[in-house]
Amino acid sequence: MAGLVGPLTGHDASYRRRRRSAVAADVMPIVVPLRGRMPLTFEAEITPGMSTAEVVELARLAEDAGFDRLGVSDVVLWHDCFVLLGLISARTNRIALGPMVTNPYSRHPVHLAGAMAALQDASGGRMFLGLGVGAGLEQLGMTYPRPVRALREAITVITALLAGETVEFAGRTITLHGVRLVGPCAPVPISVGTRSPQVMRLAGELADVALVGGRLIDATVTADYRRWLAEGAARVGRDPATVEVAPRLTLCISRDGGLARRSMKRYAAHYAALIRPADLQQRQDGRWLAEVDAALARSTGWYFDHDRHDDPELDRLVDEDTVRRFAVAGTPDECVELAREVLALGYNGASMNLAAPRRSSMYAGLRETLEGAGEVLAALRGPSGV
Repeated sequence: MAGLVGPLTGHDASYRRRRRSAVAADVMPIVVPLRGRMPLTFEAEITPGMSTAEVVELARLAEDAGFDRLGVSDVVLWHDCFVLLGLISARTNRIALGPMVTNPYSRHPVHLAGAMAALQDASGGRMFLGLGVGAGLEQLGMTYPRPVRALREAITVITALLAGETVEFAGRTITLHGVRLVGPCAPVPISVGTRSPQVMRLAGELADVALVGGRLIDATVTADYRRWLAEGAARVGRDPATVEVAPRLTLCISRDGGLARRSMKRYAAHYAALIRPADLQQRQDGRWLAEVDAALARSTGWYFDHDRHDDPELDRLVDEDTVRRFAVAGTPDECVELAREVLALGYNGASMNLAAPRRSSMYAGLRETLEGAGEVLAALRGPSGV
């Protein structure tokens, strides 16, 4: 499958098996141009911090706005993304749907396969499976042992089960004894999200979509991810151009552009502290990042939670230029220009984590972003394009 646009279908099962059995080899770094091979594809992600009815309504708005795929965040202690995906599938018609992203630790791969089989059947074949290492599992007393191995074995097992196979598997993280799914099942595309070179190489081997994590997307980051992806693809003799590569962007839209950017200060601080770019480590001889770390430690809640507390110092520390580095935020016209800058690096689309301008509720803010998103996507796909 060269690209994933609109409703998605799975890879041929025998091709999956050939890829699973391929032997890894040392390869020279390869840089692969990613633009020009596929039409623009846009993905939205909704974080479900609201009622189920509101999540479903936002999904309908995402479909109307022109997004090709919609992911629902899998967040510990929040409404279950798979239940929500079932509800959304009944109220949408075109848009592809999946978890963004789930993990092989809190959800056993066999349970994931069963959930995807049911949703693929219910949605008329519109599902994809977003997988990653996970986040926030420390709240459950869980850790992330052997992350690359866990993902590799999860993808292998889930792919085989959805292909209708009886699976006998003795891995380091999964053991199965002659198991087979009951009921209708069909393959789904696999999307892998990561900030890790090792996981990006794994995506080059096994994934249909590779998501460039971290939110800081520039020429250096793009070249690194392309190289890692191509190295993984070369291990199994695969053309890396068959993998759709999408940068992860945070999208916040408001007719009040200043409000959108102010609403992203906690986001920008979170990713600045997480990615720790060299220039930000050197800002004010290291004092700036130390102050950001301290302000984040005084903040509470997830950075995307409407009911979070943002330490007031973040407003002083994070200026608009820093926000622009980590988020596509502003008026629709401003967001078009910022998104064009990223797409010009050679991407054929983007995976957009929808963020809310600070309004009375998370739903109200996300609705505002989606109401502007249609205008943004139309401009990016229009005659002037990227």
